Amino acid sequence: MSTAAPRLADNEVTILARLLGNSDGPMPEDVPRYILSLRVGARDRARMHDLARRNQQDGLTTAEKDEMVAYARATTMLSILKAKARRTLGRPPGAPP
Repeated sequence: MSTAAPRLADNEVTILARLLGNSDGPMPEDVPRYILSLRVGARDRARMHDLARRNQQDGLTTAEKDEMVAYARATTMLSILKAKARRTLGRPPGAPP
């Protein structure tokens, strides 16, 4: 009988974080530099803002709520990738790209 605590279901973010944390070595330097250059575009920022604003007023459809969650997961994944890239390059959090 196992005494380990039950794990919550994995999602894309937790799986990606685990995969990145178990790499056999640092990324080649061109990869983290590219990752640090990635930005959410103006169109997507405007859409996320619109969804967040309307969500506060409970005005989203089910599909829009799913879209909002998808944006949250995608931007969380990007944040994880950027943290890994900064660590690979020896840059502190918040350092310019």
